[in-house]
Amino acid sequence: MATAPVHSPVYPSPARAWWLIAILFLASVVSVIDRGILSIIVDPVKADLSLSDIHISLLQGLAFGLFYATVGLPLGLTADRTSRRRLIIIGVSVWSLATIGGGLAQSFAPLFVSRLLVGLGEAALAPAAISLIADLFPPDRRGRPISIFLIGQAIANGLAITVTSFIVSAAAGGAFEGVPLLGQLPPWRIAFVCCGAMGVFVVLGMLTTQEPPRHTARPVTGVGLQIRNNIAYLSRNRGLFIPLYLGFALCFLAAYAAGAWAPSMLMRGFGATSGQIGKWLGPLSMLFAVVGPTTGGLLVDRYARRGNHMAKLAILVIAPLCVIPSALAVFAPGLPSAVILVASSGAVFAVIGTTMFALLQVIVPPDMRGVAVALTGLVNTILGASLGPLAVATLTEHLFGDPAKVGYAILLVVIPALVAGCLLFWIARHALLAQVASGGETARLMDDKAAC
Repeated sequence: MATAPVHSPVYPSPARAWWLIAILFLASVVSVIDRGILSIIVDPVKADLSLSDIHISLLQGLAFGLFYATVGLPLGLTADRTSRRRLIIIGVSVWSLATIGGGLAQSFAPLFVSRLLVGLGEAALAPAAISLIADLFPPDRRGRPISIFLIGQAIANGLAITVTSFIVSAAAGGAFEGVPLLGQLPPWRIAFVCCGAMGVFVVLGMLTTQEPPRHTARPVTGVGLQIRNNIAYLSRNRGLFIPLYLGFALCFLAAYAAGAWAPSMLMRGFGATSGQIGKWLGPLSMLFAVVGPTTGGLLVDRYARRGNHMAKLAILVIAPLCVIPSALAVFAPGLPSAVILVASSGAVFAVIGTTMFALLQVIVPPDMRGVAVALTGLVNTILGASLGPLAVATLTEHLFGDPAKVGYAILLVVIPALVAGCLLFWIARHALLAQVASGGETARLMDDKAAC
């Protein structure tokens, strides 16, 4: 690809770099809260809008994922060519307004549209953020900031549970009486509006930052030629990238399936109340979410300093197996142990995400980073966000015929997906080893510090 290489790249000052990481962290938190809020208030939404579990699964998966998947690659390409800071500001504005709109929806159709637009806005964040991090820090210091960005996404699952439960409980107790617009709304609608409004703080924070210089000149080719070059690179190395992306997608099919229905499993199967979910599952999820990315970031940077990028794939092969105990939460002897098992999965999924994003930064060309990250969003959404929650809902309604058996449906979806993910990562590792042995182009990129 016709680009002008930049030698001895100069990175922004630590203060500027870490301030931008702080804002990206906040953006990742808000994005996951707005994405996951529906899973915390399934039953009130079902009752108010007369929906089934299948309807809810479509809102959790297909509605969010349709735009998230289809516009992810164009937005990744945009992140490789234009201002990533501006792209994030626009994306945050879109998904925040859409979340507020979801709280005002009066039927399934407008709520479906609001979830579509949440997916549209959030599709801009990860490609732009990971690309920014690559221009804020040198290769052997990227694991930590990537892990912090992913910590935001990981703790947001717990925060979503805690914040949403708090808002719903406060609203039910009359805390919003007399507040304009909010005072007359049911508690679940108030939660949507309040969580959507959090995006204002992200936008204000992004306005205080600056776009860092790229360490590879922007492509001088046309968009069409760049797309063809990207496709050609992936096609030449399909033996590595197909199993790598599919393995990642299957792991997150398990994550989406469990995350969408675990609160309902605890309430239906163990008699937990919304207050108990917010009090215990939220904080525990946040604790595990901090441990996971921190561990993953330290491991990634440690191996990067040694030039041992193959170790990242070894982590990916092993880590999914560590999630299996969480999928067995339905067999826990009581609510406390079930909550601990459910929360523990966040740590492992965060390690998988940190490792995957760090690996992509060293096995694709610098002007393809946004597209490479966006492609994870595409396959994760098609296989994970869209199919995971729907598979659990389908098994619950049509195989077990009992909403209280949702935990068994989670088990039947999650464990096979995790095992298949491990096998695909193993195949990808052997493909990369073959590249190293033959001096293939992905292996040369790993050895080229300037390209990293």
